[in-house]
Amino acid sequence: MEEKMTAAAEAATNAAAETAAGPSNFIHDFIDADLAEGVYDRVQTRFPPEPNGYLHIGHAKAIYINFFTSEKYKGICNLRFDDTNPGKEDVEYAEAIKRDITWLGYTYANVYYASEYFDFMYENAVKLIKKGKAFVCDLSAEEIKNTRGTLTEPGTNSPYRDRSIEENLDLFQRMTDGEFADGEKVLRAKIDMASPNINMRDPVIYRIVHMAHYKAGDKWCVYPMYDFAHPLEDACEHVTHSLCSLEFENHRPLYDWVLKECEIENPPRQIEFARLNLNYCVTSKRRCLYMVNNGYVDGWDDPRMVTISGMRRRGFPAAAIRDFCSRIGISKAYSVVDFGLLEACVRDNLNENAPRAMAVLRPLKVVVDNYPEGQTEDITVENHPQRPELGTHTVTFSRNLYIEQDDFMVEPVKKYKRFYPGNEVRLKGAYLATCTDYETDDDGNITCIHVTYDPESKGGEAPDGRKVRGTIHWVSEEDSFETEIRLYDRLFNVENPSDDSHPLEDYLNPQSLEILEGCRVEGSLQNTQPGDTFQFMRKGYYTVDSKYSMPEHPVFNRTVDLNSSWK
Repeated sequence: MEEKMTAAAEAATNAAAETAAGPSNFIHDFIDADLAEGVYDRVQTRFPPEPNGYLHIGHAKAIYINFFTSEKYKGICNLRFDDTNPGKEDVEYAEAIKRDITWLGYTYANVYYASEYFDFMYENAVKLIKKGKAFVCDLSAEEIKNTRGTLTEPGTNSPYRDRSIEENLDLFQRMTDGEFADGEKVLRAKIDMASPNINMRDPVIYRIVHMAHYKAGDKWCVYPMYDFAHPLEDACEHVTHSLCSLEFENHRPLYDWVLKECEIENPPRQIEFARLNLNYCVTSKRRCLYMVNNGYVDGWDDPRMVTISGMRRRGFPAAAIRDFCSRIGISKAYSVVDFGLLEACVRDNLNENAPRAMAVLRPLKVVVDNYPEGQTEDITVENHPQRPELGTHTVTFSRNLYIEQDDFMVEPVKKYKRFYPGNEVRLKGAYLATCTDYETDDDGNITCIHVTYDPESKGGEAPDGRKVRGTIHWVSEEDSFETEIRLYDRLFNVENPSDDSHPLEDYLNPQSLEILEGCRVEGSLQNTQPGDTFQFMRKGYYTVDSKYSMPEHPVFNRTVDLNSSWK
């Protein structure tokens, strides 16, 4: 028997196929020009997350752009952990990032860590000092900020800017040896305090941090700043095109300055694209961590979060996320994408791929009075009505069934086609049945309805050709199991929950999670595995939860409704 392709390998194959058919964009126009002019003879990109949190939908766009670009030009894309900030980074986040990228369907050529280049960065810092292009400054962070100037006024030179090269080398060595406290001194690039670009006004390139690094240990107590480290990391890995989000556009002159002054041969080119802004969502790591730490969600993988792990747990297919990234395109223009587009991509994918099953979320008991007690029969149902290659499975029909509570009304409203006294309904795939009576408890709540079935209507068609307008789903008491179904919705009620004018709590949607106990699901789903996804007929798409499911007792998450119902 041939070995089945693993989920990760299959996803990678699908992602590569999608890439081959992907559209061009302004980034690729730049690359085409670079290749035509001989600036580069190959294309290499990288995805450089900081391992201080979990990846989210915004990272998915960056991943898509970097891998899509490298694959189009038959180049490579590396994964690099930008771990220059000790204290905030952790191996847990690094491993989660690897897992998420693989699940999305992408294969990185190599895994690198910025901390592996600390020696090289340090050597280049010393080189800048020797060239008179960097100096040790004693100003505090607040003093540096106050002397930087404004968009209309130049900054003020530091009183320590003209220290001699010898003094700067000595002080930087003493900083490295741990002689000074955090914040007591910094190393600044010496560029131009009158530059119209504030990022070029003698930026800090090294600071003192007496804190162990999760990977480098206690070797260092001075650490490079991102704007200094990033171009050198790209250079070490021989990146040709450094693709990053638009907030780094104003940092590009500094990126180029570092490469030039550090005398890097064949320097990479930075190109910026607009980051993803998705309404009704929060992607800020700070705010996500706040929600996790304060119990508003049950972890980074809460299905209401737009983290990659949260979307995976909710049941969003990786292919749907890739499709979403492709649909929104690549541009430099600021825009806000509607969350409904992401849901539409998920819905389109699952409509084509998810097998069908029956589940009753709010059960109402049905007794088929004229069906023999103790008798059962198998009903064959298609796994997918448009994909016969997915086969069939059986469900059990019996005297005692369950339907949805809202599939019965004592006094039906206009155009109501489901059960009410005297009305005939089609039980999906089984028989036609007519409601004859109902029972209530002392409070008047409906507890059970009674029906009679037409034995000649197996398959749901009447032998005399009579028309039945309503069709409902059902499960049998004998071949179904009770379980929990978790109805997830959007976490926020406002389009821009990142607005800091109100506390985050003010924006939370109180109906973002409803937990239903005592739901009934057809027995064929009892041994399903976390991540398995189904269309529950008439209800939507549901996925076996990876956190709360137990062997032979799956818990289901609502992934998305059959149709958009958000108001």
